[in-house]
Amino acid sequence: MSSLFIQGHWQQGQGERLQSVDPANGEIVWEGAAANPEDVNAAFAAARAAFPAWARTPIEERISLLRKYVEVLDTLADTLPQTISREVGKVLWETQAELGAMKGKVDLSISSYGERTGHSVSETAFGSSELIHRPHGVMAVMGPYNFPGHLPNGHIVPALLAGNTIVFKPSELAPATGELLVKALEKAGIPPGVVNLVQGGRETGGALLEGDLDGVLFTGSAATGSFIHKKFGGRPEIMLALEMGGNNPLIAWSYGEVEAAADIAAQSAFLTSGQRCTCARRLILPTGREGDALIDAVVSRAERLVVGAWNEENVFMGPLVSAQAASGAVGFQSKLEEMGGRALKKLAILGKSPAFVSPGVIDMTGVVSPPDEELFGPFIQVTRVDTFDQAIEAANATRFGLSAGLVSDDPELWSEAHLALRAGILNLNRPTAGASSALPFGGPGLSGNHRPSAFYAADYCAWPQASQIAPQPERLKAQGFPS
Repeated sequence: MSSLFIQGHWQQGQGERLQSVDPANGEIVWEGAAANPEDVNAAFAAARAAFPAWARTPIEERISLLRKYVEVLDTLADTLPQTISREVGKVLWETQAELGAMKGKVDLSISSYGERTGHSVSETAFGSSELIHRPHGVMAVMGPYNFPGHLPNGHIVPALLAGNTIVFKPSELAPATGELLVKALEKAGIPPGVVNLVQGGRETGGALLEGDLDGVLFTGSAATGSFIHKKFGGRPEIMLALEMGGNNPLIAWSYGEVEAAADIAAQSAFLTSGQRCTCARRLILPTGREGDALIDAVVSRAERLVVGAWNEENVFMGPLVSAQAASGAVGFQSKLEEMGGRALKKLAILGKSPAFVSPGVIDMTGVVSPPDEELFGPFIQVTRVDTFDQAIEAANATRFGLSAGLVSDDPELWSEAHLALRAGILNLNRPTAGASSALPFGGPGLSGNHRPSAFYAADYCAWPQASQIAPQPERLKAQGFPS
């Protein structure tokens, strides 16, 4: 199988063999050869050569090609969602929604480019002033596995719209999805060299970061994002847009409807098997009967959630992306129990395959210095506090700052939370995992480097150039300047 797309040609990689495996049943979904450093350098050379012509392509033509890309995605209504589901285990209703988000990204990016970058001219006494935005050049895009279509697409579309060229490395766990995305762009008519695909894991990723690049657009773990940030320290000419997840809090306080609050909490924690960077990892509740009732309702939902493969009926939650991820989740739970956490509902590996786990709930009230880590799985830690001020303090006790939420009927509490909670995405009476592509996506702290994506992706895909323009040269006068 051809695993690389360089200068408009599909070819075999020269690196190690690479496979993706359906976590629900162990079947091989895709196999090919990874890109070695020579392959990666060839991809960058192609992108660099294609950049001048693509940057000069009128914006109307770039828009037209991206709208053709949407038409091609329409033809993949069955193929792409099923491929994502098979590669990473997500249930079909979620991957169908992911395809919808990929298509919607084009019009949103067009709107964003016009609103946040674009072109403007103003009259002045000497002629005019002009603002244009120019592309950075060659962008390396590194895709994650949890949304292997939507998230890299969210970098690639605005980057292409702005006039950049791309070298794209999908997650090594989702190479087939990355291949389908690039084939759709190829079929839409994107010129050779403008988008190049390299497949592979750590070695390929390392070579990617050594390439002839002008920017890195990354979504993934805090460890990898921090490594990238350090690697390019002292190189301000390299644009870095890093989204690195979160240890997200959800506060429930002064709510009237316990069942509604429990729905919000359970979906915040368990949607996509907990494999969204915006999922709630910590549930902060009042001590007493109000908190007790909500915990019982959340545990009840955890016990009754339907877990199954992507092609089963009425499934809410699929497996984790791999057996390794599942065993890591169990190990994290054991670590918390050793620290004094009390399991209310165990996260456990199920019999369907080693990648399936049940959702878990653990009470960490009173545990000193719990680990400030992001577990990518269906697992939530409960903390009980006496006052709302303590709830805010507990919520902000993290190095991260991606998402947070409040479940409450009290508008004064929301006013306080809105000002006090440190999160780029802050929801009221909605799951923390819900985010809009028509708004910025990102947050402070270890969650990123202040380059939010989604609607704000235009900001990191182009740089502003300001000009003062006079129709012809004229003599200038200034005090002390010779006439």
